[in-house]
Amino acid sequence: MRSLHLKRALQDIRQNRLLNAVTISTIALSILIVSAAVLFFINTTDMLESWRRGIRIMVYLENDLDKAQRHAIEARIGKVYGVQTAEFISKETALERLRAQMRRQSSILDGLERNPLPDAFEVQMIPTARNWEKAEDVAAKLEALAGVADVEYGQRWVERFVTLFSLFRMTSYAMGGLFFIASVFIVGNTVRLILYSRREEVEIMRLVGATERFILAPFYLQSMIQGALGGISGLVALLIMFMLIQSKIQAVSVTGLVNLRFLSPGLLTAIVVASTLVGWLGCHLSLKQYLKV
Repeated sequence: MRSLHLKRALQDIRQNRLLNAVTISTIALSILIVSAAVLFFINTTDMLESWRRGIRIMVYLENDLDKAQRHAIEARIGKVYGVQTAEFISKETALERLRAQMRRQSSILDGLERNPLPDAFEVQMIPTARNWEKAEDVAAKLEALAGVADVEYGQRWVERFVTLFSLFRMTSYAMGGLFFIASVFIVGNTVRLILYSRREEVEIMRLVGATERFILAPFYLQSMIQGALGGISGLVALLIMFMLIQSKIQAVSVTGLVNLRFLSPGLLTAIVVASTLVGWLGCHLSLKQYLKV
């Protein structure tokens, strides 16, 4: 019996290729947008959490300080509450690290007449001080030390990023809701059109005693197949986009700190299941309205 329903559902899909293609494409686009937002949230959350765990402050020194002056500054840095360690990084070491991180682009540095980088201390925070307010307080104290030219810990950049992240999240919720409604509507409209084309067949089946369940089962299967295909298509498109973006980031990244990850197998399965349920829901609402199921 199930094989008969499945055969009829696949037959309807083949007979109405264009209509079903539009439905599957709409679901795929919806899944692509929603899953892309989920992927963005996962990776940005990872980045922010990684920054919070490994928060550091770069203390750049004034030029021409001797060894004794650097040791004095290091001692004063160590006395600031919230500082766990302070590692001295000479301008020569900093330039070598930059060469190693730039890899393919390291030839850009070969033409430098002199080292433009300053000596610096890389300050690691204690776990209890790894938050915005305390990091800002520590940075202000370090910047006030004699011999310190500048202090950098990326606060402004991260704050702007968090603001954009929150805005993008709200926009994604709205877009996801709109595309969900659109997908349900289009699936329902597809079912209505197919049902209209088969109305005489449905009436004959009712006259010969076929149950409503027997009559409607192929419509549900067809809609669920549309939802599943749309979900899989959207995720495949997302994977291709992810691989392209990842390769571009790896090609231009000079920090080596950008590690993106794709959606987990469990989440991929959940998205396909949800997409299938969208197809079922669109069919159910359509049949309930027009056939009084």
